[in-house]
Amino acid sequence: MHDAYIVAAGKFLPGDAISNGDMGAYLGSIDNQSERLGRLILRQNKIATRYYVPSKNGQYQYNNADMSALAANDVLEKSGLNGASLDLLATSTTQGDLLVPGHASAVHAALHRLNKVGPLELANFQSVCASSVMATKAAFLNIKTGCAQNALVTGSEFSSRWFQPAMYEAAREKLENKEKRMAAEFLRWTLSDGAGALLLQNHLSEQKNNQNTAFKIDWIKLISLADRFDTCMYAGINGDERHVLSRPWSHYKNGPIEATQDGSIMLLQDMVLLKRILRAWVGEYLKLVDEDIIIPAQIDHLLCHYSAHSLREEMIKILKSTGGMIDEEKWYSNLTTKGNTGAAAIFLMLEEFMEKKIAKAGEKILCVVPESGRAMVGFMMLTAQ
Repeated sequence: MHDAYIVAAGKFLPGDAISNGDMGAYLGSIDNQSERLGRLILRQNKIATRYYVPSKNGQYQYNNADMSALAANDVLEKSGLNGASLDLLATSTTQGDLLVPGHASAVHAALHRLNKVGPLELANFQSVCASSVMATKAAFLNIKTGCAQNALVTGSEFSSRWFQPAMYEAAREKLENKEKRMAAEFLRWTLSDGAGALLLQNHLSEQKNNQNTAFKIDWIKLISLADRFDTCMYAGINGDERHVLSRPWSHYKNGPIEATQDGSIMLLQDMVLLKRILRAWVGEYLKLVDEDIIIPAQIDHLLCHYSAHSLREEMIKILKSTGGMIDEEKWYSNLTTKGNTGAAAIFLMLEEFMEKKIAKAGEKILCVVPESGRAMVGFMMLTAQ
């Protein structure tokens, strides 16, 4: 078995950082109620800036695959690796640009245009935030088993396309329901666009890259709790029918237009269910603590993905009451400046963390990526080199 190392991380963020006051100029306005809820949600999530693909005049400069490829190219440039030497490309996102074919193929094609990347193996992962951990684990296992010497892993999100006013207007009567309105607005004022990428190798290069930081991957674990919870963050089904998934958007007799009018195309988050799932995420972490797989006192840095500061406070409250708390000064996050970038979030955190050269050799870094899609959580333990 071979060791696997993260030797470089890259990013791509479209345009300039957008302040809270400028969000409406990029997303458009639904109504006064949306603006009021937006102010409340921004106070809860404490996001100050974020990034969007659309410009103020509504022009789209990039697609999802473009952003992934640009983040991947950033990694190649930092590491000095020739794109033609790549063995594996593993991609992750909530929703690619097309229904068919998969996102990984589109990223491969875009990366070929940028860096002449030739034939290689692909792994395509579509979920929500934890798809980033799925893709990383695929790369990790390929390197561990000797199937690949190196692998590029990407995570990207193009969330803003869900939040234009036209996405809500056809089903406006659905938004008269208070619960439905909050389910739609929470994500509209929280999610952001962007992409991150990692380069994994089976060795550490003698010629250090300009980040001068690398991490050995000790282990990666993923746990799905879909057997216990209904869908929590979803699009493609009417929220009233999601418990049995009886009629997805493709089953409407009059096609996507009828599905849109029924509210089945909107991206929604069940806020009540989210609070229940949060406790289950913490429960899975505590199981690893009980098994001595994670020893809180031995963790030097915690990179934990969460969508709102209020959820972080809830997690900390539970952890302190159970004795599983990792000292809060060890927590690292860029939610305030980057927003919630979903599948890209942990990669953008790692890129910033590596650029700042925060970790010292021998220190342990625990990455935690919970996903509310249908209750999933991923854990990754790293050792700084």
